[in-house]
Order: sequence, then structure tokens, then C-alpha cells
Amino acid sequence: MKKLTILAVLLILGMVINGCASAPKEQTVANQPIKSVTAITEVFGDGQKVSAVVLEYDKAIDTSKLKTSDFAVEGKTVTKVYANTAVAKASQGINGQYVIVELSTAITPDTMMKGNSAGQENNTGNGAGNAAQESSQNANPPQRSGGPQLGSAATDSAESKPLTVNVTQSGNIITANGQTYKADTRVKTNSKNINLVVEDFKQLVHTDPNHNNEKLMYNLYVPKNYDPSKRYPLVLFMHDAGVVSNNPTNTLTQGLGAIIWATPSEQAKNECFVVAPQYTTVIADDSSETTEQMDITVNLIKELENQYSIDTNRIYNTGQSMGGMTSIAMDIKYPDMFAASLLVACQWDASKVTLMAKDNLWIIVSEGDNKAKPGMDAITETLKAKGATVSKATWSAESSASEFTRNVNAMLAEGCNINYVIFNGGSHRYTWQYAYTIEGVRDWLFKQVKE
Repeated sequence: MKKLTILAVLLILGMVINGCASAPKEQTVANQPIKSVTAITEVFGDGQKVSAVVLEYDKAIDTSKLKTSDFAVEGKTVTKVYANTAVAKASQGINGQYVIVELSTAITPDTMMKGNSAGQENNTGNGAGNAAQESSQNANPPQRSGGPQLGSAATDSAESKPLTVNVTQSGNIITANGQTYKADTRVKTNSKNINLVVEDFKQLVHTDPNHNNEKLMYNLYVPKNYDPSKRYPLVLFMHDAGVVSNNPTNTLTQGLGAIIWATPSEQAKNECFVVAPQYTTVIADDSSETTEQMDITVNLIKELENQYSIDTNRIYNTGQSMGGMTSIAMDIKYPDMFAASLLVACQWDASKVTLMAKDNLWIIVSEGDNKAKPGMDAITETLKAKGATVSKATWSAESSASEFTRNVNAMLAEGCNINYVIFNGGSHRYTWQYAYTIEGVRDWLFKQVKE
């Protein structure tokens, strides 16, 4: 009996020892424990897009086990997958309960050739239809001189429609403690959105007592570390006729013209205020006329000068198409207001611009733009005749950052007060998909100081 008892004890001890020595078995969980899905959106030259999807799990995920093939996103190419401890993109992953699925945001060749800037991915954004259509579905304007009619009003909704994205977990996901969350073909749609930079703007309304209390919606970016004891430059951006809308943020999401100045990288170099009005009517047309909204915009800037510590010697205006034409009209009517202008894909009656001969201008048009190109050729010739100096060159809009730097430096070396860039090929809308991406041009703007 004693021998049997000892043998039984030894068998039991052996089982315990073997059990402790063996590796723990990987646990498998059949149902995905995903708590939420968030879309991260960013604005690019051709509009606002979903740049990443964030899936929140109930446990930390092993980032080293994640692959791009683990997730599929409808209509998108997955470029990178990693875990994080925050709902944010990162340069590298870290074990955490958030899985970041980064997506391609490249402009397609078809879009580049046609210059068809949608402004909102898949046209689902702010109810504006195709935000780049110069004939403007919002304004639905009768045509005059081949463009939208002055004063034509927007008819779209004032409410934004957040971008949506559909994602499936197509591979097994391993948690940091070794559990497996099996692949699941069920489609999940984001219920939350993080709109980078766009969310940093305030939406406000200016009421102008000088124009029968007419109202102007506008977006305002105030530097994050605003100090009233300092003086800050201000950039005014004005959108094209295709973005005429009742939605106050359409001008922010259509492309880079407004948003680029408020990005963290730009603010780190050139801390400034950014003002982006949202026009509900066409305020400038191809007959070189403007509505009172142009003057109301100027009054808005004057109001902001009284409200904030703005450096009145460093106020800049810029705009694309209708917005660029409005910039020219402002430079003519208010010659002492702006230190410099960045004029994109626009034109004006050359006989009216003679007062701008001493202005600091950077002009960008595309070779295939049959209005802006000949229009700016005529304007620069008129200004040269009045004493302006003009540096003119043709560049590729799709140059690398280093190529743009060389091009900008070569142009600035000529020391002219007007710099005139023509993008090789391209058409009207193509111009502003790329114009605001050129760092050297933006840096040039901030170096200009009103005399």
C-alpha cells in the first residue's frame, strides 16, 4: 500500500511539473472585441480624405504581429498597419489597444490629368457636390463670359456630412498577452471622425454695419500659443466659385489653400493667423467685377486687427480662381493693405492693374488654363511697362520637394518683385492641387513686409 501511495504521489507531482514546464496554450477568441472605429481625415491638394482608420480593441494588440493584409478598407489601399496607445498616427507602432490602418491618399493619374479636384472624398463631404466644378452645382449660375455669374447663390445644405469608411478585419489579430482575435468578414463603419487641422479653426460670422449688416461666414485660426504682447502676420485665403456654399467649412476641406497655413509644421516656422471666408454667392466674375462681399471681407480683416494683435505690415492675401481674382481686386482698391499676394489660377482685366506695378506678387497658373494663362501674360506685360520686374519660368507641378526648392531659389535670385510660375501642362483646377504645396513660395510670402 505504501508503495502504491508513493507511486501515486510521484505521478501527480510529475503531471504538475510537466504542466508548469509546458508553454501556455494560445487562447482563441471567435468574436472580434472591437469597441469603436474612428476615421482620421486630412486635407490634401485635391481635398479632404480619410488617411487612416483606427480600430479600438478591448485589449492591447501586439504591434509586431500586424500586417497590411490583416485589414481591408473598401475602395482604399492599405499602406501601413500598427498598434498605438492613442488614437493617432505614428512613425512606428507600440503595443496598445488601438490599431492604426493607414491608407493611400495619392492623387490618381486620372485626377491629375483632368484637374478634377473633388474637394471631398467621393463627394460625400459637405453636401457641396463636386466642390471643384467651376460652374458650381451649389450656385447653379447662368453663364456669362464663360464662367459663373456674379451674385449667384448657393443652394446646398449648411450641414457637414462626415466622411465614412468601411473596414473589415481580414486576418487574425494577436493581443499582447497571446490571445488570437479571429478574422471576421463583417464590415465595420466609423462612428467617429478626427478632422486634423480643420478642427483647429473656429467658425464665426462677421456682421458689417457699413453694408446694411450683411453677414459673412468665416473660419479663423488663432495661433495655439497666442500672446497679445506679440504681433502676428495674417493670411487671408479666398476660395474658388466651385466652393460657394452654405456650409461654413467647405473652404477648409476643398484643398490646401486655407488649411496649409495652420498645419503644425507651417506654424512652427511661420506662426500666423489664418482667415478663410466661406462665400455663399459668387463674389467675382470673368468680367472683372466684384460684389460688396469683397469690401466686407476687407472690413472683416480690419475688425480682426482691432480684436487681436495683428502685424498690419504683414497681412497677405491669396486665393484660387474666383478667390485669386478677388485678391487682385483688393490690391487695386486697397493698395496699402497687403504686403504680398499669392495669386493662383486667376486673371483680371489687364487695363485695371496698373496700380499693382510695385506690389509683391507670386503668380501660379497652368499651361493649359485658357483663361488664367493668357490673362496673367497680359497682366505681367502691363505691369512691366509700368516698372515692375518679372521673373518667369515653367515648372512641373509634380516636382519633388528638392526640385521645387531649387526652382524657387533660382527665381528669387533674379530679385524681381513679381514671380510668375507656369505649370507644364495641366488645366485650371490642376493648378491649385499643387500650388500651395510649394514650401519655398509660402516662405517667400512671410518674408514680405509692407513698406
